[in-house]
Order: sequence, then structure tokens, then C-alpha cells
Amino acid sequence: MMYVGTTEAAEILDISTSRMRYLISQGRVKGAYKAGRNWIIPLFNRIPIISRGGRGPKAKWCRRIPAKTKIHVNKHKILENKNQNQEDLVPVLTVKRYDSNVYGYSVKVNGPCEVVYRPEKPLDCGAVVWIETFSQVNVQLTNPNKKSNKKSNKKSNMKLIGEHSLIVNAA
Repeated sequence: MMYVGTTEAAEILDISTSRMRYLISQGRVKGAYKAGRNWIIPLFNRIPIISRGGRGPKAKWCRRIPAKTKIHVNKHKILENKNQNQEDLVPVLTVKRYDSNVYGYSVKVNGPCEVVYRPEKPLDCGAVVWIETFSQVNVQLTNPNKKSNKKSNKKSNMKLIGEHSLIVNAA
């Protein structure tokens, strides 16, 4: 995770520093905080994230906001695993992005994330608690309890999600 000041953030977004300070004062810069006299602004995929205002045309930086990755536990899969043998368990973690769903046994978030509880507005799948992040996510695709044979060791068991694409890692 990289952090920059107001001047560097303004240069990245191609706006003036006074406009950047105004956006911070309005609370529209995600994760910005003050350390002493200086503002510290986190970069997500090399740009600060600015929330949309209520009026006017859509700003040019709004088009470059990366997709959020959402991670949740599938309760139906947990029930399905209840009477299963340890080697036959199905993955219960779902990692969702705008273009894909990946199912895994463990998930590692490589950066900041936020746990969301929203019973009044659940996800399309019905989940009311999930984790949101703009960071990359490593998903373990294979069952750690399953005995592996020599052929399956050559295949990847991790998937890296983030940076606008899906990349398969060699494990």
C-alpha cells in the first residue's frame, strides 16, 4: 500500500492541490487521514479513490475507480459439508468481482479491507456480512485436507485476484 500527500494525489488525478484539499474536507477521499499538519492519502491501484459528488458532470477520475472485491462465506456450502468426509469438503468461501466468482478454502487479502454488515441491503446471493477490498486477494483453490497425488502437484492451487485481471500463481 502506498501513501501520498495532497500535492502528489492532485498530480495523479490531474487536479489542483486546492481542489484536492476541498475533496478531503468534504470527506470524499477514501482512507485519507491527517498526521500532524499533513494529509496522508492511500493509493488503491496507484490512484486515490474519490467518491462521487451530488451535482455536476461525472469527474474524469470516477471512470478509473477499480472494482471492489467482495468475500463472503456461503452458508449453504457449510451445511453441505456438515456430514462430509474431510477429503470431500467443498469450498465455502466466495470471492466476487464484477467479472467472476471464485470459490476457495482460504483467502488472504493483500492490503486494507472492510468488513460490512448490511442486513437491509444484502448481496445478490443473500449474504448480509462480507469483506470488501480494492487490494489483491489470494484464494486457495484446493482442499488442504485432501491427499494429493503427484499429477495434481503440478497444477496451481492459488489464484491471485486484483489489479484489473485474474492471474494464476504457481504454487
